[in-house]
Amino acid sequence: MVIAPAHRAVVFAPRLENLLREHRDDGLFRLEPDTVGIADPELMDAVLRARPANAEERPTFKPVLGRPVTRAESASLMQALGADVRAALKRPADDPDLTGAWPAVPHDYLRRFVFGPETRRFRVLVDRRLELTPKLTWSAVAAGAALARRPGPDAELSTLARQVLAAETLAERRFRMYLYRRVAAPICFTVAALVTNAVWLGAPFDDDVPNEWVINEALRLLPPSWNVLRVRSPEFTEVDARITPGDDVLLLPLLSHRSPALWEAPDEWRPRRWADLDADRHPGYLPFGHVSERCWGRHLVLPLASRLLDVVRAEGLLPDPRRTRARVELDGLLELADVRMISPRRSGRR
Repeated sequence: MVIAPAHRAVVFAPRLENLLREHRDDGLFRLEPDTVGIADPELMDAVLRARPANAEERPTFKPVLGRPVTRAESASLMQALGADVRAALKRPADDPDLTGAWPAVPHDYLRRFVFGPETRRFRVLVDRRLELTPKLTWSAVAAGAALARRPGPDAELSTLARQVLAAETLAERRFRMYLYRRVAAPICFTVAALVTNAVWLGAPFDDDVPNEWVINEALRLLPPSWNVLRVRSPEFTEVDARITPGDDVLLLPLLSHRSPALWEAPDEWRPRRWADLDADRHPGYLPFGHVSERCWGRHLVLPLASRLLDVVRAEGLLPDPRRTRARVELDGLLELADVRMISPRRSGRR
């Protein structure tokens, strides 16, 4: 358990709590008969430099129904998404009501903010409910691809959606729509999780603490991408003989971000520490992966998170004081679940 300001506590799912309790000071340890965990910064660096990620280890751009996603296709998708995010950030500041259950509320806001002009067949692909089962995602993709039509010149669509609709065949359109989900939804998921975590851990924020420090500290304490998996490979045995040829390797920023050897007061919310630290060079700090293969969305997540924090600060959003605990489940992202946000300033205007 970690105590945040105003006695707000973070309660981890049992397996995560066990990792933090039992292995925080371990450089390398056995998680399963065929899996080792690593939290030592130098060893993590050596493993990640030993070989590039393979196709299955690229979470966003791993194969779709056996079809590989090429580097050119990945780059094209990221260029399109980047254009859409930059266009959204150029719009004037808005005044949304973001009170309610987080991270669902900011996720929906971000979906509208970045992909607002989309037709329903695209908007549904960014819906949180599709995470319930892969069958829902494939149903939405199949239906959307079958009904999609080429847009007219004046249609209001994102650059990403236009790339989907440029496909010549149904099979190609279905493939591109699935990739639309793969790149559009994680942006909303990650930013919503990051800012939810930050508000619970630290709000209200001091005026002289910039968003950058708030984001860095939230990513340290609750990194949405809390582990990096590398499947067994002979290069890893050469890095360290304790890694056998049959071992998968789970690298754990969750642990290195809280190592007492690397951080002063590692469990405390101290965004001011980042006045003197370099987020790109600090040992063991890997919220967006290793320097050799940074997360594709890093330069989109950070400005969107800062924009959302601007709204949080302008509205004076705070967690409902009647709730003193928030739980982190063992899901894909490390995010606090069902945090109720209130806005005293907005209430005062009603």
